[in-house]
Amino acid sequence: MAATSLTTLRLLQLPLLAAMGLVVVVVVVVDARPPPLVANFEKEMVEEHNKVRSSMGISPLTWNATVAAYAVGYVKQRSRDCELVHSKGPYGENIYWAQGTELENAAAAVKMWVDEKRDYDHATNSCINGKQCLHYTQVVSKRSQQLGCANVKCTNNNAYYVVCSYDPPGNIIGQLPY
Repeated sequence: MAATSLTTLRLLQLPLLAAMGLVVVVVVVVDARPPPLVANFEKEMVEEHNKVRSSMGISPLTWNATVAAYAVGYVKQRSRDCELVHSKGPYGENIYWAQGTELENAAAAVKMWVDEKRDYDHATNSCINGKQCLHYTQVVSKRSQQLGCANVKCTNNNAYYVVCSYDPPGNIIGQLPY
């Protein structure tokens, strides 16, 4: 008999047991974390970050549930508008926004951040000509050791929104990322 059938059978027996004078207690455990929109999201995020870090001789990041819970809270807060606004919280942070199913995955998010490498000058530790490069430097920051990310579908435009939080934060003024 399949597990679903067994569960159904057991639930159907509860009124019978109660009628016999037995006290029945049912405990339901619910995981409060929303399921990631993409299967294996956590694993893929760590792998994608660590591919880049490994290629540069930087120690790998590990997943941290506390840091991830912070990212979950922030994507929930931003799910209505999905604006590219940083949380200004205790962690380093990268945000990704995209539309199109081919872009709704960890690899696409990390690729976008890492593509900023072309706009980073390691010798001066600065972004070139006012371009954006701080997402890249956060991904490769040797200071950051742990990662937690979350994703959501935006309710205003059905875009895919990702926040990755890093502990400790990278991008410390005056410090090279690697």
